[in-house]
Amino acid sequence: MKIIYQDNLVTLIKEDAFFYLRSLPSESIDVIVADPPYFLSNGGFSNSGGKMVSVNKGIWDQVQNISPEEFYRNMLQEFTRILAPNGTLWLFGTLHNIYILGYLLPKYHFQLLNNISWQKSNPAPNLSRRMFTHSTETILWSKKEHGKQFFNYDLMRQINNGKQMKDVWTTATINRSERRFGKHPTQKPLALLLRIIQASATKEMLVLDPFTGSGTTNLACKLQNIKSIGIDNSSEYLKIAQQRISDFKNERIGKIQ
Repeated sequence: MKIIYQDNLVTLIKEDAFFYLRSLPSESIDVIVADPPYFLSNGGFSNSGGKMVSVNKGIWDQVQNISPEEFYRNMLQEFTRILAPNGTLWLFGTLHNIYILGYLLPKYHFQLLNNISWQKSNPAPNLSRRMFTHSTETILWSKKEHGKQFFNYDLMRQINNGKQMKDVWTTATINRSERRFGKHPTQKPLALLLRIIQASATKEMLVLDPFTGSGTTNLACKLQNIKSIGIDNSSEYLKIAQQRISDFKNERIGKIQ
C-alpha cells in the first residue's frame, strides 16, 4: 500500500481495491461510492468525437480469471462488512452490468433506496444503427437492510427550486476543465458526484471510493469539506486525481438538472 497524496480531507492510495478493502476495520465507512468495472472491453468499437474508437478501457475492465458476477460478489461481501450500520452505498452501472448488481444487492443484505437514471444530454451516436442510442447510466443507492440512511432532503429540494428532486438527473459528459490534467476513460461529471455527496454525506462522515480513477468522488468531498479515501491501482490515474485535488479551486462544475 502506497499513499500517493494526503491532506486534511483526502487520502489517495495506490493499491488493489480488494486488498485494501480487506484491510479496513468492520463498519468503518459511512458512504461508499463505487464505479466498478463494467467488463465491456471486448475488442469492439464505439464513437468518440465522431470517430470510431476501440471500446477497450484497459486490462482492469477485462474479464480475467474471474467472472463479472464473482467479482461483484466479492466486492459486495466486503462492502457489507466495512459499511457502518446506517451507511449507504452508491453503485454505477449500465445495462451490461446493473442487473447483476441489482440481483446481488439483497443477497448481501442491502435494501435498494433509489434507482437513479443519469441521462447524458450529449451521448455518442450509435454506430451500428441497429438499436437506440445508449444515453443513460444507472446509479443504485442502497442501505443496509436494518439501517437508517441519511438523506439531505431539504438541500435537495432547495437546489431543485423548492420541489422534490426526482430520480432522473441530466448532465452533459465531461467538460474540458475536468480533463485538464488528463483523461480517464470512464470519468464521471463532477456535478453528478457532487450531488451524490451533498445528498448522502455530512462533515462527520468518511467516504470511500475503491475505484477512484481520476478522483472525482474525492474532489466532490473536498468541495464539501468531507473526509474521503480514494483507492486505485493505476499510478497514471492517481496522478491526475492528485493534480485535480491540489487545484480544486479551479475545477469548473458543469450544470445538472
